[in-house]
Amino acid sequence: MNSTYEKELGKHGSFTFVNVGTSMMPLLRQHKDLFVIEKKPGLGFRKYDVVLFKRNSGQYVLHRILKVRSSDYVLCGDNRFKLEYGVTEDNMLGVMTKVIRDGVTISVTDKKYQIYVHLWCDFFYIRAAILWIKLFLYKSKRKLRKIMAE
Repeated sequence: MNSTYEKELGKHGSFTFVNVGTSMMPLLRQHKDLFVIEKKPGLGFRKYDVVLFKRNSGQYVLHRILKVRSSDYVLCGDNRFKLEYGVTEDNMLGVMTKVIRDGVTISVTDKKYQIYVHLWCDFFYIRAAILWIKLFLYKSKRKLRKIMAE
């Protein structure tokens, strides 16, 4: 595809893309699930929206809005614990409206999706602690294996 996300949204108003990366797990599985992005909503973005944005480095990222502030947003991937501050609407290209998993389309307005969002996001600090502990144990296990192999 010799295009950019911006061009696709400008031309078609939306696009469907396969997930690459693990930052939105368990919602989006890498190389398995599809997601639909639509142009920026006219009324702006809301808490819990999953947005496609472009970092100043040029990297495209799909993360969830956890807090709406007066001049910017606080975002984080569902499988991350580090919050990203200072993301503005100028950086945001569009919002995720659907997930396609195993051929089944799930709208972000679906009740089961809404329950997932609230359980996953409203307990962010508990989730962040679990993810941090999981990462710590994984790194410790790798170090131990390396020491044992020497």
